[in-house]
Amino acid sequence: MTALLVVAATVLVAVVLAVRARRGRDMNLEQWSVGGRGFGSIFVFLLMAGEIYTTFTFLGGSGWAYGKGGPAFYILCYGSLAFVMSYWLLPALWRYAKRKELLSQADFFTAKFDSPALGVLVSLVGVVALVPYLVLQLKGLGIIVSETSGGRIPYAVSIIAGTVVLAAYVTISGVRGSAWTAALKDVMILVVVVFLGIYLPLHYFGGFGAMFHAIDAAKPGFLTLPAKGMSPSWFVSTVLLSAFGFYMWPHSFSAVYTARDERVFRRNAVVLPLYQLILLFVFFAGFAAVLVVPGLKGSDGDLSLLRITTKTFDPWFVGVVGGAGVLTALVPGSLILMTAATMLAKNVYRVARPATSDRQVGVLAKILVPVVAVVALYFTFNGGDTIVSLLLMGYSLVTQLFPAMVLSLCRRRVVNTVGAAAGIVVGVAIVAAFTVSGATLAGLAPWLPQPLKDLNTGVVALVANVLVLGVVTMITRRHRAVRGAPTESVTA
Repeated sequence: MTALLVVAATVLVAVVLAVRARRGRDMNLEQWSVGGRGFGSIFVFLLMAGEIYTTFTFLGGSGWAYGKGGPAFYILCYGSLAFVMSYWLLPALWRYAKRKELLSQADFFTAKFDSPALGVLVSLVGVVALVPYLVLQLKGLGIIVSETSGGRIPYAVSIIAGTVVLAAYVTISGVRGSAWTAALKDVMILVVVVFLGIYLPLHYFGGFGAMFHAIDAAKPGFLTLPAKGMSPSWFVSTVLLSAFGFYMWPHSFSAVYTARDERVFRRNAVVLPLYQLILLFVFFAGFAAVLVVPGLKGSDGDLSLLRITTKTFDPWFVGVVGGAGVLTALVPGSLILMTAATMLAKNVYRVARPATSDRQVGVLAKILVPVVAVVALYFTFNGGDTIVSLLLMGYSLVTQLFPAMVLSLCRRRVVNTVGAAAGIVVGVAIVAAFTVSGATLAGLAPWLPQPLKDLNTGVVALVANVLVLGVVTMITRRHRAVRGAPTESVTA
């Protein structure tokens, strides 16, 4: 019960911070969704870092280290590549968004291609991808509260209660509450993760080397990439897919808009790859659990960090770990809910009802927060995927927006609206087909060389996306030229 009280106290502090964050401000849509574009380096850093330390990292990263071994290290790699890319990418996005006063990711595509219809498509793709990401946070909340309560609070009750708190938190505070809570979250998560990652290997094995030797002796080959399945080609393709998709998540994309100036991103690009190294300590905790709490199968591997924690420490410290874990769900979960609601209100509903005022859009966005939460709640109780699997599916979807976005930043228009839309639709359709059917390249084309059979199917969809984008752009341009129609104007 002590652990649960500590978790509850942490949540209460987060809610108080959220209420204080909005004090003295008119929470119109711009303030609610992008903080009035007034955040400096620290708050933008915390929002961007919130993408690193979610329940995916806290539970899923340790869970994959526990259940998959070597392949889990892909999580360490892709963020670092994305942060390097952000040095050039994010200032360009911010400058354009500042000039056009954009509020959502869909706004960017709408303005760049001068097409509200493309904005609707991007909104729908984004929301569909965000649902499994939100499910991931809710699953994490349920696991943390249920485990820290010693099973006194059932998993289902934990998730429902967490969803109610999350929806209320978002509606009250907007992005400012997320930024303030992110500060508390990062302090707690750094202390907890680094301590667990050092203490557990020392306590149970006498050191890191001894731990890895013990794991290798008990499970030979566990710490390396297998020759088939999650092989080196799977690893490389998954890292690239995730790096390209890192800032394509709608909530990460719109978090860029909150910055005060573009120098914020270049400063953060220097620090964030170093910050990513803290993930190693999450893996160390998961690896320590392999031999200390054996027998967790499938999605139960996500319980490994909390199981070894409850076995090792007093209840009060279990509560501290659980409280940090709850915040890893609350911060990104709030951004996800807010972003999805904003896109549905501004980029879908308003396109259908152009006469809708800014105030009405803002009110509708807040009304849609609990609606999106309920949809995610439904899928939380009707899916058995592990936390990492849910995120990989979402990445495959949002990365389909990457080619059109990058090409739209060129000085000359190299892709038109029809080509961009066709590429996105084809890429998303392929991801959906693989996800729904459960098919793999190895099953569909067993004659392929093993490295090709092991490619992440999201990369296959991305290649098809680029090919269709290019071909459709060329065909439609030729058709326009034959008809003598004017070419599409470039939105600077």
